Amino acid sequence: MVRGIEMTSLEQVRDWTHSHAFDESNPLAEKRTRLVVLLTIVMMTIELLAGWAFNSMALLADGWHMSSHAIALGLSAAAYALARRLATDERFAFGTWKIEILGGYTSAIILVGVALYMAYESISRLFAPVAIHFNEAIVIAALGLLVNLVSAWLLAGASGHQHGHDHHDHLHDNHAAHRHTQHQDLNLRSAFVHVAADAATSVLAITALLGGKLLGATWLDPVIGLVGSIVVAAWAVSLLRDTGKILLDAEMDAPVVNEIRDAVKAAGIPAQIQDLHVWRVGKGKYACLLSVATTVQTSPDEIRALLAVHEELVHITIEVNNVVAPQSVTAS
Repeated sequence: MVRGIEMTSLEQVRDWTHSHAFDESNPLAEKRTRLVVLLTIVMMTIELLAGWAFNSMALLADGWHMSSHAIALGLSAAAYALARRLATDERFAFGTWKIEILGGYTSAIILVGVALYMAYESISRLFAPVAIHFNEAIVIAALGLLVNLVSAWLLAGASGHQHGHDHHDHLHDNHAAHRHTQHQDLNLRSAFVHVAADAATSVLAITALLGGKLLGATWLDPVIGLVGSIVVAAWAVSLLRDTGKILLDAEMDAPVVNEIRDAVKAAGIPAQIQDLHVWRVGKGKYACLLSVATTVQTSPDEIRALLAVHEELVHITIEVNNVVAPQSVTAS
């Protein structure tokens, strides 16, 4: 027999009421992403003009390759701006953080397209080699690498991540590592991956151009380009996986889920979890919907106190069903 959901006073409800919008803004990341977009556009323009002036298909291809990154980086910057502008919009139940995740996911899709384009161009050049102006191409590729390294440095220092004190003495090391990953700015990571991909392709391009000039191995250019496309594709798939899990609320394998189960079991209350839903609402922040059945009088406050140590749980909804234990029947 179910006695019903444990009710709380109005004062308790007021105490628990809090804003669903969490401050996930990262002004430094937004500012530096805009700067990287500007640097990428400038370098893209230089490569396209140099490719046209020197009749270099290699530079033209890399210039168009950078244009796709400029679009993707622009998406990252736009996601920051939109999330900030809509931060007070009450239509967003848990804030606008997932706009940034959506920006990262879209950027990763573009990155997959870039990888496919690189693979196509590389394979085409294997079967139909083009004349390369090595001296000019090496200079421009080196300049592109410098710009990419500066951009990567700008983004690497913009995470704003702070290592908080871990209050969970019972956590395993892998849980702590997982929680560090959860605090990552995935929109910033997507921008960094694009810049890193450009830097990697620049290094590969310089290697191939030097090999072609000094050793006459012109086949190195398309072969290394193909290797670069595989590396970029691997980064893109990893980013798609991480952002996709958040957008689909597919994180019931997060360590905090088992920690919630363990906390209820270790409480000494004869309670059984009937329903549990956990999903991410911010960088390292989760919402939790928990329903338990117990044979002793238990209030939501008691369950909430058990979970208070888990600071990553920023919104908790608890339902307690107090069930009367069946009485034994004696024979007459």
